[in-house]
Amino acid sequence: MNLNVKRAYEEPEESDGVRILVDRLWPRGLSKERAHIDFWAKELAPSTALRQWYGHDPEKWPEFRERYFAELEGKRGALAELLSSLEQGTATLIFSSKELRLNNAAALKEYLEKRNLVS
Repeated sequence: MNLNVKRAYEEPEESDGVRILVDRLWPRGLSKERAHIDFWAKELAPSTALRQWYGHDPEKWPEFRERYFAELEGKRGALAELLSSLEQGTATLIFSSKELRLNNAAALKEYLEKRNLVS
């Protein structure tokens, strides 16, 4: 299993494998045809309250991750659905934030790796 993270506005590539959108809202201005999303895991996106609190403030990143991981603990069904879509091999978690490093897709990847849910 190879798990990647990529911004929604970057061109889709075959090497992306299964493309999984992990945002609660559809990326602004991006058509479904251009996005090539295979699975939309919006249930695994941070809550609206958490997303608004974080506001992509780098100083809040450590606490954002902790709060987001706590939210993910309560979403076992949605996590199981995501993991079943990852069984196909390579997958890419798609996000729309302008922040390329400190975003929910990167945090979700870290969560999955730390819990040995993906290799």
